[in-house]
Amino acid sequence: MSADGGTKAIVAALGANLGIAVSKFVAFVFTGSSSMLAESIHSIADSGNQALLLLGKKRSQRGRTAEHPFGFGRERYFYAFIVALVLFTVGAVFSLYEGIHKIQHALAHPEEKLDSPAWAFGVLSMAIVLECFSFRTAIVESNRVRGEQTWTQFIRKSKSPELPVVLLEDLGALVGLILALAGVTLAVVTEDVVWDGIGTVCIGVLLALIAVVLAFETKSLLLGEGAGPEVEKGMIEALESVPEVDRVIHLRTQYIGPEELLVAAKIAVDHDDTAAEIAKGIDAAEAKIRGMLPVATLIYLEPDLYREPAPVAEPASAAAEDAAVKD
Repeated sequence: MSADGGTKAIVAALGANLGIAVSKFVAFVFTGSSSMLAESIHSIADSGNQALLLLGKKRSQRGRTAEHPFGFGRERYFYAFIVALVLFTVGAVFSLYEGIHKIQHALAHPEEKLDSPAWAFGVLSMAIVLECFSFRTAIVESNRVRGEQTWTQFIRKSKSPELPVVLLEDLGALVGLILALAGVTLAVVTEDVVWDGIGTVCIGVLLALIAVVLAFETKSLLLGEGAGPEVEKGMIEALESVPEVDRVIHLRTQYIGPEELLVAAKIAVDHDDTAAEIAKGIDAAEAKIRGMLPVATLIYLEPDLYREPAPVAEPASAAAEDAAVKD
């Protein structure tokens, strides 16, 4: 993923959410709608999340230090995980609390009605337009890098957390706005504000589901993901195509940042090769991997002699074991 593409999507989402948050809160003041309050808190949380993603990208660009010899690329994963936590605690939990409280209050005071619902309809309509703009920007930037992957595969397999996070946030925001609009509409049509509370609860459930998905995906990246079986198979073929490499004994890969892949392999060389020939082969092997996968910035190859694995002893049959015990 290009850094510019991810930043563009984040900035578009941040600008849209700041404007939407202010307008939703104004609508809440005039209508007293819990759906509008939940949506305004949701937009504030989203704005904070985009700020966290930008902060993570900035901090990940710091140079290597003695304490962090592989750099700070994983800061982007850490801040993406924080985004999932914020979305759950601030967005989902607050919406669920506010929705349940609204339902209880409406049941206790059935005569209560929404004030000035036109404000809610106007703000929600404007917010949907702005969110569509933000969502479209995220889709366009994602299409530049996702290739032939489905959207589900892109979100699950992307090593850059920003675009999947923004995509899911914008999708959740759009669906949340539709739920809020449905809740307010039903509250006005039926003259029962219980529907407003139900819409708020639905928004909370939606945010909780998105937060859980983000948390699991970013947790996997934070712990360290490899390049994947297909990519590693291609690496092995590239290494074994070098004349000085007899075979790959084993290979390990791990992303230490979205644009940095660590590759470590033990390669078998001929026992008659000189040190100069082995060094030449290692240089050629590293060039092959970098040509195949430019993000493989850290490559460590250990030359060794291949030894056939020791044969595994056949397990004795039950009858033979019984005979041995009797003897």
